Amino acid sequence: MTQQESAFSLSYGDNGVAWLKIDVPEEKMNTLQSAFVEQVSDVLAELKAKQNIKGLVVHSGKPDNFIAGADIRMLAACTTAEEAQQLAAKGQELFAELEALPFHVVAAIHGPCLGGGMELALACHSRVCSDDDKTRLGLPEVQLGLLPGSGGTQRLPRLIGVANALDMILTGKQLRAKKAKKLGVVDEAVPHSILLDIAEKQALKAKPKRKHSFQDWAMGGNALGRSLVFDQAAKKTHEKTRGNYPAADAILEVIKFGLQFGMEKGLKQEAKRFGELVMSSESAALRSIFFATTAMKKETGSDAKPGEIKRVGVLGGGLMGGGISHVTATKAKYPVRIKDIANDGILNAMAYNYKLLDKKRKRRIISKADLQKQMMSIAGGTDYTGFGNVDVVVEAVFEDLKLKHQMVKEIEENAKVETIFATNTSSLPIHQIAEAAERPENVVGLHYFSPVEKMPLVEVIPHAGTSPETVATVVALAKKQGKTPIVVGDKAGFYVNRILAPYMNEAASVLLSGEPIEHLDAALLDFGFPVGPITLLDEVGVDIGAKIMPIMVEELGERFRGPDVFDVLLNDGRKGRKSGKGFYLYNSKKKSVDKTVYKLLNIKPEKKAEGAALAMRCSLMMLNEAARCLDEGVIQSARDGDIGAIFGIGFPPFLGGPFRYMDLLGIKRVVELLNEHADKYGERFKPCDKLIAMANEDLSFYQA
Repeated sequence: MTQQESAFSLSYGDNGVAWLKIDVPEEKMNTLQSAFVEQVSDVLAELKAKQNIKGLVVHSGKPDNFIAGADIRMLAACTTAEEAQQLAAKGQELFAELEALPFHVVAAIHGPCLGGGMELALACHSRVCSDDDKTRLGLPEVQLGLLPGSGGTQRLPRLIGVANALDMILTGKQLRAKKAKKLGVVDEAVPHSILLDIAEKQALKAKPKRKHSFQDWAMGGNALGRSLVFDQAAKKTHEKTRGNYPAADAILEVIKFGLQFGMEKGLKQEAKRFGELVMSSESAALRSIFFATTAMKKETGSDAKPGEIKRVGVLGGGLMGGGISHVTATKAKYPVRIKDIANDGILNAMAYNYKLLDKKRKRRIISKADLQKQMMSIAGGTDYTGFGNVDVVVEAVFEDLKLKHQMVKEIEENAKVETIFATNTSSLPIHQIAEAAERPENVVGLHYFSPVEKMPLVEVIPHAGTSPETVATVVALAKKQGKTPIVVGDKAGFYVNRILAPYMNEAASVLLSGEPIEHLDAALLDFGFPVGPITLLDEVGVDIGAKIMPIMVEELGERFRGPDVFDVLLNDGRKGRKSGKGFYLYNSKKKSVDKTVYKLLNIKPEKKAEGAALAMRCSLMMLNEAARCLDEGVIQSARDGDIGAIFGIGFPPFLGGPFRYMDLLGIKRVVELLNEHADKYGERFKPCDKLIAMANEDLSFYQA
């Protein structure tokens, strides 16, 4: 391989400093690939052969990233745990050689320095990073169901202490420059313009001493203190993972092992556990999500080119309007104009934006000047001033068809001919909203989830008359807002709410059969959902559920008819969290089950079924409906269905989404389970035609 083709090139300064530039050819991002082993070995051999080197600076040839991690495509090629273990061992070996160089090795970091890139930086003797907002340092492997496999579990605790290292590795969190400096992950955080100068000066200093005995790095060698740190971390981790994420347990085990038996044995254990995790179904599922979202970043939603956006309007200053204006102004960086019928609505939206930005300021993520600048890009009023030059209007008013029709007409009167009208509705069919439009080609659904600034999904819903350019433009807008958009069909409930409704109905049936509220919620937490179904109903609002369900029944049929609990609860003033009570009470610091709700619903609570059985019963309704949505073309692929369910309602990521989970169980088994439940609980469980046909032909959603 010629020098030009290599991702690693060396140059030498007159002052004795060598420069190792990392620049992967033909790629925007530097990632570490197994094919580079030979190239790195050549570079290390050249460095060892040189006599007069005083220091080495490792830096990136890319303008805005150091190393974004290892290329995880190489893991898919591994067929055994041993092969994956070998990959890790090879990485460890090369980084150990880098660390053993006799002169001072400094990493000069600008932009993302993650995963394998972070492990390379940890093998250097010092680290200097730019204080630019692009710079992020972290070991996010746990999010792929893995642990850092090239020495990260051993070097990071020795550098910053066990408690801080566990916090970073178990969560996969990414640090900004300031925080990295504070924790000691980097030695200096400096302006980007002087990064290489400072790194060069550092490299000319004497090589710093490494801490390699555990006495230095955990509670002064106090065995009791050490085990306490691990016990606390294990307890906290289990509360979050409920045993569903084996990588978390492996991380704790490997760090503790290295602490007890030293670096060398720790590294061996790290590589071994890395290999086992690569082969786990959990990691395969989590990696599939990563590949899916990466592929989706390149998709435009239609064949057309997106139109240009310069300004955005938002109708409604409520919770959704406030959130939509926030991601539009702060993430997408477009000026926003909010319109509400009352000044209070505008003030609400402004206060909502200020609160979110002030939180960032308090955490020192943005300065006071940044906060003011971002607030300046949001304006509002009770009339249509300024709407004459907006390119997209996102409507977030109440779920009322008449009101939505009025909004369409008013926007067509007050905005440009090309202005897109995007309606944030969770249940009303888009074609019905577009009926009031003179230019229906500009009308599209854009369904955000609450809270908008946190939830990553957006459903883009074209009706039959929406133009391809309108679709491409709102998909581009959603991406700039930091969202993952999926294009879904214009049927009641779209995709996410449609698969959620039967699941929630089933949870209500389980509750009315006498299962205690906390038992039911815990069962679905154990299954892997972020919240239980009863808690979710309280969070969303009982009144919202009462509004959506009749629309679903009317459009999609009787299988969406749930047990009649909404009216009983609403008549008793129970809207959920927002009214202080629903199924739970929210008036104290800790929410607790409101026992009086049992009497209200005429239930005698008593545990009768195992948690796993309850979880399967509720989830099967969701799986069956997801398959129906694919069959009807509501979603375009199993992949979109999986991403929609994970990002929209927190379907357990380690199961890969409803479709990957059905593949994991086997379609035949899914059909058997549905039939068993239909015999026991009724017709609503009957497997849909698509699943029956797939079971007969022994097919799966993701054919190998």
